Amino acid sequence: MMRTGGADLTIAGGIREFGRATPAAIAVRDADRMLTFGALDDRSSRLANALLAEGLRPGDRVALLSGNRLEYPEIAAGIAKAGLVLVPINPRLAAPEIDFILGHSGARVLITDGPHGEGPEKTKTIGDAYEKWIAAAEPKDPWIAVDERDPFCIAYTAGTTGDPKGVLISHRSRCLTFYATALEWGLGPGRRTIAVAPMYHGAGFAFAYAAVYCGATVSMLRAFDPHALLDMIQREQAQSVFLVPTHAQLIRGAVHKIPVLPSLDTLYFNAAALPKVLKEWVFEAFPGAGVHELYGSTEAGVVTNLRPPDARRKAGSVGHPWFATQVRIVGPDGQPVPPGMPGELYSRSPYLMNGYHENPAATAACTTGDGFLTSGDIVVADEEGFISIVDRVKDVIITGGVNVYPRDVEEVLLTHAGIVEAAVVGEPDERWGERVVAYVVCRSPLETAALDGHLRARLAGYKVPKEFKVVAALPRNAAGKVLKRELRSTP
Repeated sequence: MMRTGGADLTIAGGIREFGRATPAAIAVRDADRMLTFGALDDRSSRLANALLAEGLRPGDRVALLSGNRLEYPEIAAGIAKAGLVLVPINPRLAAPEIDFILGHSGARVLITDGPHGEGPEKTKTIGDAYEKWIAAAEPKDPWIAVDERDPFCIAYTAGTTGDPKGVLISHRSRCLTFYATALEWGLGPGRRTIAVAPMYHGAGFAFAYAAVYCGATVSMLRAFDPHALLDMIQREQAQSVFLVPTHAQLIRGAVHKIPVLPSLDTLYFNAAALPKVLKEWVFEAFPGAGVHELYGSTEAGVVTNLRPPDARRKAGSVGHPWFATQVRIVGPDGQPVPPGMPGELYSRSPYLMNGYHENPAATAACTTGDGFLTSGDIVVADEEGFISIVDRVKDVIITGGVNVYPRDVEEVLLTHAGIVEAAVVGEPDERWGERVVAYVVCRSPLETAALDGHLRARLAGYKVPKEFKVVAALPRNAAGKVLKRELRSTP
């Protein structure tokens, strides 16, 4: 049967298009290294063929364990050209966490920017060996067909029940996100942006890769440093930059006077609420930039945006639903609530995940029969439809723009022989937004250093509590559930 309706969307599409249209234009900058669109198209095709030559078949998974660097976009595009599925991994994770993701995803190849210990038999390290590997491959684009609703990646989120969940994100979801990003922030040929947030994270990838997908230039910031970022904006003449609130807090604390940045016209924030006081500082520090504040998740994509015309008068809000997004705010009875009343937020859009990899129960728990996905957040919409986040149904801690799930930390704490009970909560922190705090019931006196070392051997550093508080007992309700709200108010 002949297929009609045109070509499917694929995240390799923009690289193919601008590889032909503007082959000499710069796609990626990384310190003194540069990659043109022509080279990006060529190298990603070689990588695709190199992967296929390893015996991989469409739908197989390829893990990428790397920080922000020149090769990140070419690897993502090459995996897509081969019809394979990207599994981005946070290099800050501990070895057991990385091993779980590799095993659960079924990754057949691991591409890494450094040593990792045990991994798939086929592990490729970026550097000379990687360069020889792709140089020996055919430069012709293999053009492996993909259905746009098939996943281009499995993005793992920290698990609320001990293990991370793999979010299946489709080509269609991300391509439409790229185009909406171009519409919202002007990304396109001739524009310049910076990959500040890590590309292994959903938002970091979406907003950095959107640049090359739409013909713009992205510069790689290897590690966050306030002065380095401001210098890069000046040097690269960047026009739009995506940040999380912690970035703004760190810039505010480290830089006495923000230099004039005439090129910068757009800042957009995501990952956690931007405190009103900090947002006012952003307005003053970057007077030439329009400030957007986004709300979303790995599972839902971007859900809302507070745009510059309303940024001051609606400070504290996350704005209106984004392009092609419908929202539903319901009470405990499942019925819509009126303006001003709190309710749980659900959204429906083409950006939603396909579901959780090999976890149908978790998928069913957060989706409805008519295609809405619950955010797990309690919100309020005002009379004008502006949405504000009130509370989280889940006890997610957002520290420095990164999610930490207390159960993950609690499970590891309880593996220590001296711990009887443990509860982990997020408490306000001026620098990080929230800090991770552990309340523990001990069998005998314990040194904080011992607990810290126990956790650091098993968890990523950002998940390790900044503070340990020893208590005689955890407060519980009649059903035996720990009352974490009471813990947060414990002196």
